[in-house]
Amino acid sequence: MSGVRSDLADARLALGWLISGEWRAHPSRFLATALAIAVGVALGFAVHLVNGSALSAFGGAVRAVNGAADLSIRAATPLGLDEAVYGEVARAAGVRDASPVVSLEARTERGALTLLGLDVMRAIRVTPSLVGLSPRGPDTTNNDVFDPDALYLSRAAQAALGARVGQTITLSAHGRTARFRVAGALPGVPEGQALGVIDIASAQWRFDRLGTIDRIDLALSDRNAAEPALRALLPAGATLASSETEEAQGSALSRAYRVNLDMLALVALLTGGFLVFSAQSLSVARRLRAFALVRTLGLPRRGVVAAVALEGLLIGVLGAVAGLAAGYGLAVLALRFFGGDLGAGYFSGASRIVFQPGAALLFFALGLAAALAGSILPARAASRAAPAAALKNSGDLLDPRKPVPWKPAALLLALGVGAALLPAVARLPVFGFVGMALMLAGGVAGVPFLSRLLLAPLARRKGRSVSGQLATRHLHGAPGQAATALCGIVASTALMIAMATMVTSFRGAVDEWLGQVLSADLYLRAEGAGFDPETQARMAAVPGVASLTFSRQFPLTIEPDEPPVTLIARPVDPARPEGLLTLIEGPRTPAPGTRPVYVSEPASRLYGWDLGDTIALPIGTGAERFAVAGIWRDYARQAGAVILPEADYTRLTGDRTRDEAMAMLDPGADEAAVQAGLVAALPEAIRPGVTASRPAELRRFALDLFDRSFAVTYVLEGVAILVGLAGVAATVSAQTLARSREFGMLRHLGLTKGQILAMLAREGALLGLVGGIAGVLLGLALAQVLIHVINPQSFNWTMATRLPLGTVPLVVAALVLAAAGTAILAGRRATHRSAVLAVREDW
Repeated sequence: MSGVRSDLADARLALGWLISGEWRAHPSRFLATALAIAVGVALGFAVHLVNGSALSAFGGAVRAVNGAADLSIRAATPLGLDEAVYGEVARAAGVRDASPVVSLEARTERGALTLLGLDVMRAIRVTPSLVGLSPRGPDTTNNDVFDPDALYLSRAAQAALGARVGQTITLSAHGRTARFRVAGALPGVPEGQALGVIDIASAQWRFDRLGTIDRIDLALSDRNAAEPALRALLPAGATLASSETEEAQGSALSRAYRVNLDMLALVALLTGGFLVFSAQSLSVARRLRAFALVRTLGLPRRGVVAAVALEGLLIGVLGAVAGLAAGYGLAVLALRFFGGDLGAGYFSGASRIVFQPGAALLFFALGLAAALAGSILPARAASRAAPAAALKNSGDLLDPRKPVPWKPAALLLALGVGAALLPAVARLPVFGFVGMALMLAGGVAGVPFLSRLLLAPLARRKGRSVSGQLATRHLHGAPGQAATALCGIVASTALMIAMATMVTSFRGAVDEWLGQVLSADLYLRAEGAGFDPETQARMAAVPGVASLTFSRQFPLTIEPDEPPVTLIARPVDPARPEGLLTLIEGPRTPAPGTRPVYVSEPASRLYGWDLGDTIALPIGTGAERFAVAGIWRDYARQAGAVILPEADYTRLTGDRTRDEAMAMLDPGADEAAVQAGLVAALPEAIRPGVTASRPAELRRFALDLFDRSFAVTYVLEGVAILVGLAGVAATVSAQTLARSREFGMLRHLGLTKGQILAMLAREGALLGLVGGIAGVLLGLALAQVLIHVINPQSFNWTMATRLPLGTVPLVVAALVLAAAGTAILAGRRATHRSAVLAVREDW
């Protein structure tokens, strides 16, 4: 081993000559390969930075609202908890103190904030950061905390609402409106969190929450004793939670989306690695005689590998550093234009990027690994070439009659399919992405076989054109060279086709589903208290309304560390539930003693609820049992939804308020007039919180939201196209320029420059066509993994495959034109030299 190191050390001059000479001769090739690595690193790092910053901001918001409580007992629904439970909880073993809280989402004319009602005497011992302070002065005290009109605002809330201490503002929440005086600030609340605090009695009285609270914050003296004691006291519809579990809720809701974006960005980095492999393979092939010469002069075999690996290392360092810098800039822009959740709508996101040194090191290492892997593989192949044969070689040593191996490609594809069929790990499609990577490698490895297969009919056909026959037989006889040129093209094209197919399938499924569920003529939704029975009767009596269906929906917490499902109370005809639902399974008659519920596909997959199962829901007294009578398709609520027949909901909760209405109009009725009549029938206090929409508006809004959610995917798709076209240009150009001696020989044999350019144009077109076909086929296979494995395991919904029929021919045509055009341009340069000088090395 020491001898090898000594030989390499003595060969430093040769290694430096090999590397620096190539960089000086072809600087654009090295910059292009570094750019491919930089693009992959930048995309992955940017996505990771934005996601991490958004989660950090979300965690800060949770901690701001919760204060410093050790644990909290929370209502599973917005209906709240009976305040009578507070006394039992405060006396539980291990509890040092307890603070009841009313939590409301409040609005003003200028903005929104979270409004908390606190018992200050209790809160100062449990969550002191939530207790307000009045301005300091010679004649001031902090007695305003007991004033029912006093409101304390965080700095972010004061800025958002434009409020100053002493100013009176009007707040609307829970269908009620009240005026408060800004008495001071909340210095303990972190920056960026819009929060307001009032006295709990004032919150209950003024916002119609008498007798109910939303949570009880706890300070513990003995957590080990408190947790079992509190669980035994939990009433129906309550959960025991902490800031950590609430942060886990937000993280779980967006985790699959974040991981998928990270994986797609890493696939872009993998594509960059393939482009490095392609460029380095061409570079090694062009320098084969030089490598043979220095080996003859004493450079060991490992010296060749070291030289090319060092080139790859330099490419990786340059690309990774540039990628990290570009990634940070992209993250800032993405945060500004798409938000902290990159347009997905999970949470409001972050206001600034939080730099993550660990992530930077990880993506730097991944960039280096991709560049090194793409360089070492062709270097090892070059190091195994016999120096004498390589020195004499003036053309291909390949036998066109030799069969092309296909078993390695088939094995990789089979392993990829097998991995994709494995179950999710912690609800993440880990093996799905492993399967995609293996299938991508197998598809690239199978390009030589596919190239030989596709070109065989053309090679056998006798044509009149000499240039055409030369082009076809060159590609058919040397499919390995075609594979070298095509590996980056196939990888990027496959990635783009896979994403385009997935997005087309998803968007088509959502559009079709919207057409099925938006069956009414007019929809109304109330934010806050909603429509009471009297309001419902007035709305039903509006002229032009044929029928009016009311419903109620709100979040229902099943597990403290999981995002809440949406409980929907609406009329359901047991004999024909599919009238308002898109059923996937069912209907089924519930077992005796149970109440029927209809669960969405995501809820079924998340909680393992199958048709006919008996389940428990935190609603009512807690003794009720519900039977899954049907499973319905839902693309609107990723965390799941449960439909409970309206009559059962009213009997269980006593709540007759509804917050949504679907109106069917009389034939010929004026929609605008009916809408105005429905709004006029509403109490004046709730009118500002009611929105009325037509089906076309809701459909357009939903599809716009879909497009915003997939905006980053569209960006990745566009990058894949650009990388693919750049790969075509770089590889075809490099291969063409490396064949100047061949062109000189052809001109000696009588071919004109025009015939050589025609040959190159045909070669380029065939190369682009083969690459396009291989990329499309591989992309469609990868799309099946995205649609039928990764989507269900990530987002818990299924869909049918829809092909992007307009995209496929455009991509193939672009590849053909790019390859043919680049070959012609490079051919003009390669044939510009004298035919005699082109073959001077063979004299």
